[in-house]
This record gives sequence, C-alpha cells and structure tokens, in this order.
Amino acid sequence: MKVNLDGESVLVDTTLTAEEVQNLLESTGRLAVLKGMGSTTQRDLGAAVAMVEGVNCIQGVVRFIQLSLEKCIIEGTIDGLNPGLHGLHVHTFGDLTDSFNKCGDHFNPEGKSHGDPKDSDRHMGDLGNILADETGRAVFRKEDNYLKVGDIIGRSIVVDEGEDDLGRGGNPLSKISGNSGERLAGGIIACSAGLFQNSKKICTCDGVTLWDERERARATSAKRQLLPQPLANL
Repeated sequence: MKVNLDGESVLVDTTLTAEEVQNLLESTGRLAVLKGMGSTTQRDLGAAVAMVEGVNCIQGVVRFIQLSLEKCIIEGTIDGLNPGLHGLHVHTFGDLTDSFNKCGDHFNPEGKSHGDPKDSDRHMGDLGNILADETGRAVFRKEDNYLKVGDIIGRSIVVDEGEDDLGRGGNPLSKISGNSGERLAGGIIACSAGLFQNSKKICTCDGVTLWDERERARATSAKRQLLPQPLANL
C-alpha cells in the first residue's frame, strides 16, 4: 500500500473486492472515494463498468479490468437478490428492454457450448455464479482467462433468477444457458477509468464534488454503489 498525503490518495495492491478495500480504509475513520483500478507494471489494457438494475429494486455495479493480455478481473456488488446462487453472464447486445430479453444470448463469438468459466468449451460470456447472502447482497471477484474487456464494450451483463448449472445439469438448456431461469437484472457495459486515469473532482452529472455526491448517495440509498469506475486508487 502506498499513501500519498499531499495528493490525498492511497494505492492498494490487493485481491480484495472494491467494497472490502473501501470498508477497511473507512474503518480508520476516513472517507474514501474509489477512482480507478489496473496494473502499475503494464500499459492500460482497458476497463469497463456496468450499473446493474432490475426487478424488485435489484441494483449494483459490476466492474471489469483487463489486468494482462491473459487475465480479466470481474468484480462487483449487487443488492436485492434472493439469497443463494445466481447465474452471471455477458450477453451479446446492449438492449435491456423487454425484461432483458432483447440483449440476446450469452456472448459467444466462437460458437462454443455453455459451460463453467474454467472450461475450454464455454461461451466467452459465461461467468458462472454469484452468491447472495441472507441480506440479498452478492459481493464477488472473479479472474477470467478468456473474457476480454475490448470485446464486451456496449454489450450487457445480466443476473439470472437461479443457479447456473455450468452445462452439467442434463437439462436441454444446460449447454445453452445453464438453465438458470429468468433474467432479473442487467446493465450496459461501458468504458471506464483505469488506474490513475480518473483525476476529476466534480461530477459532470450535477456539478457537485465527488465527496458531496458520495454522501448524497449514502443518504438516499445505503445499497447504491456510487462511482461508475473500476477502483484501486483512492
């Protein structure tokens, strides 16, 4: 961890999720705004974010960072889910209308079968399952050696009603979608700031500072994730 008191920033090298990093920093009594994430040893390979919303007030954020040519990090926090496992997939299109049915099938440019993210025969968009706790919150961090951030900008991330059987369930849908039920929530994947790329202090949406925006979001919804940037420098 590198602390820059003059620049009011902290750089953290960690495998923890963004939420865990923020909670640890704020346990010191300081507030934290999370502003970017990436590698200090390689050139920027791309970062993306999706603000997720869905039925029954499901909401959250999923971030993507291309850490190397072989590794993509997917992490996020999603609230409002039923406790248990939920399938998570990148879909072909960024159209979230019609109950998320117009976003197409899982992103699958090579025409493979649905499978486990660890399988060689899998859709590029197959990200396995996320686990929601008893409060309905899913906090997750995944490493993927197949997905590439540059291939998914403008597409969508979708959370399903039930558990993805990872192609092993024996159901007719197992090798197509993982038989994970209805699509509950989704977000369009957009370009985002990488490490050290987000230097702004003012939110362009309403002209207030990031700190003011952060407190406003906390006051209006304790569950809402504020910043649409991947994170690691604070």
